[in-house]
Amino acid sequence: MRIIAISTLRRFWQKHPTTEIPLKAWYAEARRARWDSPADLRADRRNVSILANGRAVFNIKGNDYRLVVAIRYDKQIMFVRFIGAHAEYDRIDATTV
Repeated sequence: MRIIAISTLRRFWQKHPTTEIPLKAWYAEARRARWDSPADLRADRRNVSILANGRAVFNIKGNDYRLVVAIRYDKQIMFVRFIGAHAEYDRIDATTV
């Protein structure tokens, strides 16, 4: 998968240094992945939440943070749409962000 944009993740881990290692690990895994459908993603990452509109939610740093991505399976592109704590996540609509 091609991930757009690592700069969003980088800015986040600069503000929240304890997330740097987990986000880098997630990024490395996602870059190596070949997910052709939500079912492929779910089979590989059992704790991912699959949402409408091509969105998926990953738990980061032991579920302390949520990462919302929009995925174009046909093009193998993942767009970072949101990263934040649970309280912040609860205030957004993850299917439209």
